[in-house]
Amino acid sequence: MFNLKSFFSQCTRVWKLLKKPTKTEFITVAKVSALGLSLIGLLGFIISILMGFIKI
Repeated sequence: MFNLKSFFSQCTRVWKLLKKPTKTEFITVAKVSALGLSLIGLLGFIISILMGFIKI
C-alpha cells in the first residue's frame, strides 16, 4: 500500500535537488513553451479552416 514515511523522504530528497533557474534558463523555457503553444494553436486553426471548407 501507501507508505507515508517513504513518500515524505522522497519529497525531501527532491526538494533538496531543486534550484532556482537562471534568467537565461527561464527565458529559454518561456520561448520554447510559447513556440509550442503557438504551433498547436496554428495547427488547430488550420484544421478548423479546412473543416469549414470540406463540410462533411
